Amino acid sequence: MGYHSVLFSNEDDRIRTEKAVQPDFFRDLNLDQLLDSITASKQAYNLRGFYYLPLRDVDAIAYRHEVLKDIEDKDAFQDIKRFAQGMRSMREHLDQSSKLSYKHQKQAWFLDAVGIYCDAIGQLTDRLSTADLESRGLSGFRDYLLNYTESEGFVSLQSETRKIKAELSTIEYCVLIDGDTFKVRKHESEPDYSAEIEETFDKFKQGAVKDHRLKFSEWVQMNHVEAKIEEFVSLLFPEIFAGLDGYCARNSAYLDETIAIFDREIQFYVAYLEYTEPLKQAGLKFCYPRVSSASKEASNYEGFDLVLASKLVGQEKPVVGNDFYLEGEERIIVVSGPNQGGKTTFCRTFGQLHYLASIGTFVPGRAAELFLCDKLFAHFEREEQMENLRGKLQDDLVRARQILEGATSNSIIVLNEIFTSTTLRDATFLSHKLMERISEMGSLCVWVTFIEELASFDEHVVSMTSTVVAKDPTSRTFKVIRRAADGLSYALSIAEKYELTYQQLKERITS
Repeated sequence: MGYHSVLFSNEDDRIRTEKAVQPDFFRDLNLDQLLDSITASKQAYNLRGFYYLPLRDVDAIAYRHEVLKDIEDKDAFQDIKRFAQGMRSMREHLDQSSKLSYKHQKQAWFLDAVGIYCDAIGQLTDRLSTADLESRGLSGFRDYLLNYTESEGFVSLQSETRKIKAELSTIEYCVLIDGDTFKVRKHESEPDYSAEIEETFDKFKQGAVKDHRLKFSEWVQMNHVEAKIEEFVSLLFPEIFAGLDGYCARNSAYLDETIAIFDREIQFYVAYLEYTEPLKQAGLKFCYPRVSSASKEASNYEGFDLVLASKLVGQEKPVVGNDFYLEGEERIIVVSGPNQGGKTTFCRTFGQLHYLASIGTFVPGRAAELFLCDKLFAHFEREEQMENLRGKLQDDLVRARQILEGATSNSIIVLNEIFTSTTLRDATFLSHKLMERISEMGSLCVWVTFIEELASFDEHVVSMTSTVVAKDPTSRTFKVIRRAADGLSYALSIAEKYELTYQQLKERITS
């Protein structure tokens, strides 16, 4: 089977990306912000569909891991970026050619575009031919390149491009200006007095002097005078310009489709590597996760929220990593503890990790084993929407039902502080019903809640809590650890919220 993609081991997956849309959970998990940042400088490549489509095959994920590992090599990464720059320059020339008005100027920009294309292909082929590649994707593309550059079509294109450029470079002509008229004729070996004139007047220089030389306009489009001169020149050298006409007609479809697809697809990796590089330089760890579609024993060590980490690194602030693991029959993590202690960030990280793993990238953390789910659902509190006329509680119930109707035993569910708009009694009742359904279904789940009895619901549930500084309970560590919920930290948070701590009461009494 021949090479077809550096991004997809399955041709059908590539076709599906063209219709992919942003998943509903992207907003809750901040993946929309992440994707905006990753693709900000890559708009021309239309990469979003690649990030919208999770893979459903472990081997397809391994296929991407292999390519990423090859490109992580500094030399290979720079080779790919140089090639991409060449292809961008080629497209810019083609775009400029389409905007121009005069035939031969359009052809000149087209000729330059083809020349840039041939050079970029040749340089990348030379570099990859000696590179130590282990991935199926890049190795397959290298084989394709070697065959392509040795093909009759490319060899002919390259030699013909050089020939036309060489012939055009031999053109020399004179413009004879007489008042408001001019004539154009072939150059007849007239002497060039420029150097002699400069040498003559150079001796009159005394220190810095004003430069009186005329600066030509950098405007690309020729004016009508320049166009007329060019027209006369083409009449003086009809054979060369006839050759240019034939060249452009024969090679209008010079761009190889497979190489064009590679140029776009490889940017999926380049964009992710460029986004994560500052985080790596700041000392944050990344790893290639072991992904399984069978085992639900998920774990991650020193993981973090990519979006939050990027902001903190930009502000030169520390990033706190957290660990989690699920083993045996454990399926659900219930996270409790004080507000502003990192609970929401923890559950968002859990969702991000599994989604990033499903699209075949490396993930935050020093080690990870993650589950390849069939669907991912997220339920975070949202503002009331006037158009649906639902209150927060009704909206929570509707969204929870949609999750239960769509989820399977192979799904992942991320819940963050739901049922907060009703009484504690009702919230506890609803939460128990929802937990019962999720536990029966066997889905992996992370649930941030103020209802701590959920942390001991059944044997499928494990408890994790956000922690505070021992000597100062009002200070958060942003560490979420595996331990039983004790209610103390949350009680303090409630007291702070309603200004009922000892210190707050003391200040109110004495004021």
